[in-house]
Amino acid sequence: MDLVPGLREPLKKVLGPATAKVMAEHLGLHTVGDLLHHYPRRYEERGQLTHLADLPMDEHVTVVAQVADARLHSFASSRAPRGKGQRLEVTITDGSGRLQLVFFGNGVHKPHKELLPGTRAMFAGKVSVFNRRLQLAHPAYELLRAADEDEASESVESWAGALIPLYPATAKLESWKIGKAIQTVLPSAQEAVDPLPASLREGRGLVSLPEALLKIHRPHTKADIEDARARLKWDEAFVLQVALARRRHAETQLPAVPRRPLPDGLLAAFDDRLPFTLTDGQRKVSREIFDDLATDHPMHRLLQGEVGSGKTMVALRAMLAVVDAGGQAVMLAPTEVLAQQHHRSVVEMMGELAEGGMLGGAEHATKVVLLTGSMGAAARRAALLDLVTGEAGIVIGTHALIEDKVQFHDLGLVVVDEQHRFGVEQRDALRGKGKQPPHLLVMTATPIPRTVAMTVFGDLETSVLDQLPAGRSPIASHVVPAADKPHFLSRAWERVREEVSNGHQAYVVCPRIGDEADDPGRKGGAGKASPEDDAEKRPPLAVLDVAGQLAKGPLEGLKVEILHGRMPPDDKDAVMRRFAAGETDVLVATTVIEVGVNVPNATAMVIMDADRFGVSQLHQLRGRVGRGSAAGLCLLVTEMPEASAARQRLNAVAGTLDGFELSRIDLEQRREGDVLGQAQSGARTSLRVLAVIEDEEIIAEARQEAAALVAADPELTGVPGLRTALEALLDEQREQYLEKG
Repeated sequence: MDLVPGLREPLKKVLGPATAKVMAEHLGLHTVGDLLHHYPRRYEERGQLTHLADLPMDEHVTVVAQVADARLHSFASSRAPRGKGQRLEVTITDGSGRLQLVFFGNGVHKPHKELLPGTRAMFAGKVSVFNRRLQLAHPAYELLRAADEDEASESVESWAGALIPLYPATAKLESWKIGKAIQTVLPSAQEAVDPLPASLREGRGLVSLPEALLKIHRPHTKADIEDARARLKWDEAFVLQVALARRRHAETQLPAVPRRPLPDGLLAAFDDRLPFTLTDGQRKVSREIFDDLATDHPMHRLLQGEVGSGKTMVALRAMLAVVDAGGQAVMLAPTEVLAQQHHRSVVEMMGELAEGGMLGGAEHATKVVLLTGSMGAAARRAALLDLVTGEAGIVIGTHALIEDKVQFHDLGLVVVDEQHRFGVEQRDALRGKGKQPPHLLVMTATPIPRTVAMTVFGDLETSVLDQLPAGRSPIASHVVPAADKPHFLSRAWERVREEVSNGHQAYVVCPRIGDEADDPGRKGGAGKASPEDDAEKRPPLAVLDVAGQLAKGPLEGLKVEILHGRMPPDDKDAVMRRFAAGETDVLVATTVIEVGVNVPNATAMVIMDADRFGVSQLHQLRGRVGRGSAAGLCLLVTEMPEASAARQRLNAVAGTLDGFELSRIDLEQRREGDVLGQAQSGARTSLRVLAVIEDEEIIAEARQEAAALVAADPELTGVPGLRTALEALLDEQREQYLEKG
């Protein structure tokens, strides 16, 4: 965020090639400006010690503490000289807890001399457990001495004043080494040119950027930290919102064909044959979409809604409106199972209206075509012909739709289901198949807090469906502590049998498949697991194992089938058809059933190793039951202890059906990631101090300020510092993301 070469100076010129290489490889820092924007994670006060009792397992931590005790032990060792090895055990304390440090072999001599009782130091290492006690094995450390006691020492305290900054660090680069590197480049902060317009900065009482950088890295008081963070949060929020506001402005400049439904056309015929009444929410959102479709620039709208709120119905009505207006509509689904499910649902809902060109087809009928990668050559050729001639008004498919051979007669609307599962290039390739830019409707069943919608999807207008259709039943959710109370798990299988005996069906979800190609590691495709989960080494439960055990054990006599992503597409489709037809009692599956699968007769779900899934993912899975008139039941099976963070997550899921509340919890428990979509490529997050949940007010105000500025000056000619900040934010990949979003 600079206009001067000083902040663009490569770190290797300032810090030397060795340090610069480590910073680039492990922290993604390349320039002086990058390093200045690597902010402390927290601060330690001189004389105040950290809470050792709260250290996370298996994470690299930095702590400030005092040596309470140090003991050198000898032990028999065939590897050591004269057959004796040495082990130094140092106990450090913070007043609230104790932590053991262990040094072995040749590594004991220096700490044995330096880590004497009463000595204060910063220690860095990976937290592990030995004999049920927390420990750091061979930690790096930096003694903390007052500058006047040891002028030769380059102690962090000698320049950090009363507050010691602790930086996000790695095993290769400890916090205090980062602090010393920042001390070297800190004078360059004076050259930083401010991206915020002076009127905005002065109106909100924000300090200048150079002052904020000095205060964040070298605070003298807690007020300095607050001033700096307040200013830097505004930088992140405002620059990002300007980028998104410019994207929205650019969208309004593009041409598009207005698509208005006919008064007595296909949409009207579809509405007339609906066996139920649309909810008020569905009608409201449909009006918003139809208004967008009627304009001469592309719709760019996000449709988010609770599990089972009827998003597919809203999307289908939008597609029918476009077909009415002479265009084609395409729905892009992330998996073949979901594409096939959508195709079946759409054809079923439309009835004879989906039989265009066929005997028995209704007057306004169109053709609904499925296109996936596994289709046979003849079926594929027929589908491609229907697309290019315009015979097919509605096309539903997977990534196969994006291939160069796929051409449309007049593509008017692209509906992207579960947007987060598609790469930028995939969406862009599909949008590029229209004669003019097609309208875009992005759908997600993962509820998104308002501030996340303003950042992650800030260039889209947002519609929310938060009302469930009439007839939907509540879902009872319970945690099943399999380790503490094994009889609870037995009761869970009894409940599944009861549901089946009442004429219903059930899902059993497992974190992994279980074949030889499967990853036997902890994460096993389960998604987000908390650090303490890694302490328990049992591999995740697998579909193939669990299905066999259930069929021969507690669910013996029931019709049990499996479903997972590595099955041939035809087999997957056949399994889903049998389950949808009620021929299968229990479906043991991976998360392939997470979204879109709609079997109203399925009333129970048992999620094995539920602690290995993220909060939002559990909510998505749970949404597969309770879709009919009978009540739903979701049982979250876990072996994690009551006090663990994993159990707290599961209790939160069991305690509410409010997806928006759960999405807040989910976000609070993990990093926001790069809101411009670069987390997938490993780039550094663009958010360092801004928290999209806590800083809702700042984000909302920044959005308003950004919209006003871009409306008055789209090219930002009057704010050169802001243009430079945008260039720093929008590297080539991120620019592509915004262009193709």
